[in-house]
Order: sequence, then C-alpha cells, then structure tokens
Amino acid sequence: MKRIVLSALAFSMLAATSLTGQAAPMNAPNAPQSNYSQVDWQKPGKHVDVRKRVVKKTVVVKRSHWHNGQKYSSWKRHQPIRDYGRYGLHRPGRGQEWIRVGNDYVLVGVLSGVIFGALAAQ
Repeated sequence: MKRIVLSALAFSMLAATSLTGQAAPMNAPNAPQSNYSQVDWQKPGKHVDVRKRVVKKTVVVKRSHWHNGQKYSSWKRHQPIRDYGRYGLHRPGRGQEWIRVGNDYVLVGVLSGVIFGALAAQ
C-alpha cells in the first residue's frame, strides 16, 4: 500500500511540474513579433576584403578669356575681395576692386565694370 501511495504522489508531482511548464507566464511583455527572420548573407569561411579606395579628383580649369578694356556687365553679383594680399594679388587702384569669377581673379572698375586685369586662381 505504501508503494501505491508513494507512486501516486510521485506521479502527481511529475504531472504538476509538466503542466506548469506549458502555461504562459503572466508578466511576460507583449512585444510585437517581427515577420522577418535574420539572415546571415556572408557564408562562413568566405570573407570580403573591404578597403578604402582613394579616388583622385581631377580639377578641370575652365579658362575664361578676359581682355583688358573689356566690359564685364555682371560684375556686381560677385563679392569684392578685401584681403587681396592673402591671395597674392596687388592692391587695387582707386575705383577698382578684385572679384573672383570661377577660377579667375578679375580686377574691375567700380563705376564702369571695365576689366583692368585678370589672374588665374591657384
């Protein structure tokens, strides 16, 4: 009789533990599940060697043909260069100012817009 009671007690303990393992926990967060699975695209043993490529930029200098005495009508839309010594330019005369047009420095007259000189920017 002891064997039957002990085996019934052991069976009930095993049944109780197996049933509690199937129940969902009460305090589990309800996070939305993703429909996508994580895929490793890189095969094991095959590594891609990623190196930085050095690209040398080619500078295309568009030369404008400025002539002394030529009138430059849209010189007012350019900012005058005040620190002309920084760019290796000589001091402009009275009524003249340096402006930068593309890759060129152009010395123009303030009143008339006549070009007095031009230098290529470095």
